Amino acid sequence: MPRLHGHPVWFELTTAKDQLAQAEDFYARVLGWQIGDSGMEGFAYHLARAEDQLVAGLMEIPDGMDGMPPNWTLYLGTEDADATARDIRAAGGRIHVEPTDIPGTGRFAVASDPQGAAFGILAPLPMKDGNETRAFDQQKAGHGNWTELMSTDPVAGFDFYARVFGWRKSQAMDMGPMGTYQLFSHDGADIGGMMGLGNAPRPVWLVYFGVNGVDAATRRIRDGGGSVQHGPTPVPGGAHIAVATDPQGAWFAVVGPLEETP
Repeated sequence: MPRLHGHPVWFELTTAKDQLAQAEDFYARVLGWQIGDSGMEGFAYHLARAEDQLVAGLMEIPDGMDGMPPNWTLYLGTEDADATARDIRAAGGRIHVEPTDIPGTGRFAVASDPQGAAFGILAPLPMKDGNETRAFDQQKAGHGNWTELMSTDPVAGFDFYARVFGWRKSQAMDMGPMGTYQLFSHDGADIGGMMGLGNAPRPVWLVYFGVNGVDAATRRIRDGGGSVQHGPTPVPGGAHIAVATDPQGAWFAVVGPLEETP
């Protein structure tokens, strides 16, 4: 397993009020997830599994945050949430939810980088089976596969994440008028890219989930009430991507071969 610090470890959907069941049905259809209640007392937090491995959490927008749009949040691993929160502040980021314990799960915080893109950090407790989280696995469908930052200043953004999480620059691709797409690596493997703001209204992280057949996945997205905003489009390495919104408006993307493979 890659080292924990700076590795994507969890993906969390915050969806519209009274829409949790509909969101579950959509992602179960699109990504093949099995979704059930986590059993948290007094709080509806549901867990998604792919091939019996936990990959994501789903919940409704909390009370008092009615202006928040439905969204996916990327969580990065850490051994010490309090120390990483201090590092985030020292590097110019902000902490929106202070480090907090989740019984039986670990200690988390919600932050944003200096340009305003939100993300979370999580120091997970050891799992009962002794394994680490497998939410991000580029070899398996239904798991997180890629992360993408759209930023007003991707150069400064990279410097921030490199300082806090030790990420390294990988290949840089010239996208013409859209600028440079800078790949970054963690523990020797490329895990995402950074680019200018593009059409995004504000700095934001976009989560990509792996699928076996992007063409079929886009049909499931549309049939489930979502919208395909871009793609399918080929990307270097032979894969295809599609960027979409779910029926409640949360942005996400899928990546994999264009057609289903055995």
